Amino acid sequence: MTERSLAPRTYATEQLERLRILLVEDDEGDAFLVRELLTEAGAPFDLTIASSLREARGLLVGVECVLLDLGLPDAEGIDGLRKLLAVAEGAAVCVLTGRSDEHLGVQAVAEGAQDYLVKGQVDGVLLIRSLRYAVERKRADENARRLREAELREAESARLERGLLPKPLKRDDFGLAVEPFYRSGRAMGLLGGDFYDVIQVGDDRLHVIVGDVCGHGVDEAALGVELRVAWRALVLAGVPEEQVLPSLEQVLMSERRAREVFATVASAVIDLPGNKATVRVAGHPPPVVLSGGRAAPVDVRRGIVLGVRPAPTPATELEFEGHDWSMLMYTDGLIEGRTGAGNERLDVGGLCKLLGEPDAHHLPLPVLPQWLVSRADEDNGGPLTDDVAMLLISRGGGR
Repeated sequence: MTERSLAPRTYATEQLERLRILLVEDDEGDAFLVRELLTEAGAPFDLTIASSLREARGLLVGVECVLLDLGLPDAEGIDGLRKLLAVAEGAAVCVLTGRSDEHLGVQAVAEGAQDYLVKGQVDGVLLIRSLRYAVERKRADENARRLREAELREAESARLERGLLPKPLKRDDFGLAVEPFYRSGRAMGLLGGDFYDVIQVGDDRLHVIVGDVCGHGVDEAALGVELRVAWRALVLAGVPEEQVLPSLEQVLMSERRAREVFATVASAVIDLPGNKATVRVAGHPPPVVLSGGRAAPVDVRRGIVLGVRPAPTPATELEFEGHDWSMLMYTDGLIEGRTGAGNERLDVGGLCKLLGEPDAHHLPLPVLPQWLVSRADEDNGGPLTDDVAMLLISRGGGR
């Protein structure tokens, strides 16, 4: 049964929000008294009455506050409150108790009710005020809960990102510098599985990788951490170069949450004395080499993404010109932004054009990745939505 009542304006009721109340009371006399008390208060309200907990379950939509009698035919005492709280969702709950069982009201608040009222000891003004305070407390509790959940998600995301982005494990030999860069897509509500790693093995070989697990979320980020750690373990264990990515694919396929999850990677093994590199690309954008005042993508032999159809990733041999060069490895978040009003993307060609601009040539290498992202944001008309990970490996300190 639903009844609406708006009392005469004993005060500025137009300034009060209409309160939507569900009264769960099987005693018709008590239900009538509650309605009269609300009317007496002179505040706007919508009142719905249910005579049992079963009936109340179907009337909760849109209700802001539930006024619950603890003596119902299908739910007695605290047990009835627990059953209601399980389905009440965002509604505040106040319980009604008799004089002889006021202790139940205290227990009800401990169980999750916002307040309790003793029958026969409240007037209309106190009743409506208690209900409004209960609604505000419930909103405050919900906001605090959501804030806490957001803080926990943020902390979890930060821990995962630290796992995705290790400190490069290398020595300062051969005038080689590595500038890592990462910007999270969480600024746009995203957490991705972009990762990178750098390891020097022995005195003469530098292993680098940049990868991206498809999708966004905690699961993808966790999988990215697993792949990054597995790659480092494989390299440090001395697994032959041509077997590293197939082994990494095995890890991906055993750990992913669904068969459609895949990853793209670009890896390189740099022979420092020989000034050359072996590059492998599995469904990933190719590295870009900066040398002699120009930027050009490496003409790689492409392999398919990891996790779709296991197959060897072909190797491309790269010889650097001179001992003054840089190689940029990056995830596709950098090049997928728009370049104007249309749907045209920056892509690899646009990235090379940015690197060829005079401003890029005069920048110190450590700030070049940040400059690239800023320019990509500018061309995109706003921040890039995806994670961006980069490794800028340089020799000789120049372009």
